Amino acid sequence: MIKHKFHFITFTEYLFLIIVCLLSVFPFYWMVISATNSSTDVIAGRLVAGTHLVENIKTMLSTIHAGRALWNSLRVSTIGTLASMFVCSLAGYGFQVFRDKQKDRLMNILLLSMMIPFSSIMVPMFRMFSKVHLLNTTAGFILPTVSTAFLIFFFRQNSIAFPVEIIQAARVDGLSEFGIYSKVYVPVMAPTFAAAAIVTFMASWNNYLWPLIVMQSQNMQTMPLLISGLTAGYTTDYGLLMLCVSIMTIPMIVLFFTQQKRFVAGVLGAVK
Repeated sequence: MIKHKFHFITFTEYLFLIIVCLLSVFPFYWMVISATNSSTDVIAGRLVAGTHLVENIKTMLSTIHAGRALWNSLRVSTIGTLASMFVCSLAGYGFQVFRDKQKDRLMNILLLSMMIPFSSIMVPMFRMFSKVHLLNTTAGFILPTVSTAFLIFFFRQNSIAFPVEIIQAARVDGLSEFGIYSKVYVPVMAPTFAAAAIVTFMASWNNYLWPLIVMQSQNMQTMPLLISGLTAGYTTDYGLLMLCVSIMTIPMIVLFFTQQKRFVAGVLGAVK
């Protein structure tokens, strides 16, 4: 009796997991399938592959600058992620390694800044960037995200488990602080860097509000701005729209699956 009950519970759990998996994967399936259908078929809710993929690609190449927008997104997201990793990891390293009575107060102020909505500082930031002539520039896109309280806190929490003895031994051997950071800290904290890079790249890749304000030229449009523009007319070509959304999703899927193990290890390290 107990054995049959155990099998029933196991079957129920697997059935529940299968249903949840199908519900999670279905939006991606519908997105890819819609990219092969016409706008009429997408509106009708067709759930099988169509024959309009080539036509949608031709429309994309002839009517919009998807390649340029994709390159802009890759460029600003990659540069922004690398800059953010460097600045925030240095800050997290310093907050944990160096002993100072005021650093906890400063960290509390940084964490408090996370509660300030971006919309409340958006107008002052725009005026400031306009005065220093950073509109329509890569620097204007990147600078607000180079240093974030979340990433600094993330690196600091992971640095708690970092063995201090290694740092002390490196100092005794005459290695500089930056040498300790680059040659000791960075290799050991590689999973943390991978997790932070995925989160940062994803946030930059999907960023819409700030690029909408600072990127005022079509030559500087990113993929979110381009996709938003496809729905701004009187009629929307949903096949073209889903094709662009599918293309925009590819880099994130590749990044996550190539760094999945390090991402999980980095997140678990932060919890510990």
